[in-house]
Amino acid sequence: MSDFTAILAAAEQGDPSATEKLLPLVYDELRKLAAARLSRENPGQTLQATALVHEAYARIAGRDPGQHWDGRAHFFAAAAEAMRRILVEKARHKQSRKAGGVNRHQSVQPDQLFVEDALDPLEVLAIHEALEGLAEKSPRKAELVKLRYFLGCTVPESATILGVATATAEEDWTYAKAWLRRELGRATERKEPSS
Repeated sequence: MSDFTAILAAAEQGDPSATEKLLPLVYDELRKLAAARLSRENPGQTLQATALVHEAYARIAGRDPGQHWDGRAHFFAAAAEAMRRILVEKARHKQSRKAGGVNRHQSVQPDQLFVEDALDPLEVLAIHEALEGLAEKSPRKAELVKLRYFLGCTVPESATILGVATATAEEDWTYAKAWLRRELGRATERKEPSS
């Protein structure tokens, strides 16, 4: 049993020192992923990678003491989900009327999701909403999109976290992009005012 697995097991049993030992083991990797993800945000972004990692870690480490972790992959999938939720909350806040946002629809092209351009908060929200439907149809493919889009993982990194072959992850990615393209196109058609 690796140190990581042993510490996860201790954390599951409610050992508070295990939670403290776990952060140094995963911090560098989570920080690198968060920094890569946040580098694509619009200029003026106030959330820093360190803050994103700490907030995500606090959310997953603060879960029920009886929470069972199925190893490193499950832990990083939970981290991706926590980061997704944080980024979606920030995007919603930015777009709220109180924060000066406006209600408008953002057209998103799935093939352009991972270019180095800055991301619009509306794009984050559009992907988040579409992911809910994908998760119902194919949870693994939705997890792959979360890892790629919200955590900034590459396809091989995502494959490792999900415990699948890189070829399987590539096939899932191709499917997920096509599915998202279709769903986002439908959302755009529904929200565009008729002439």
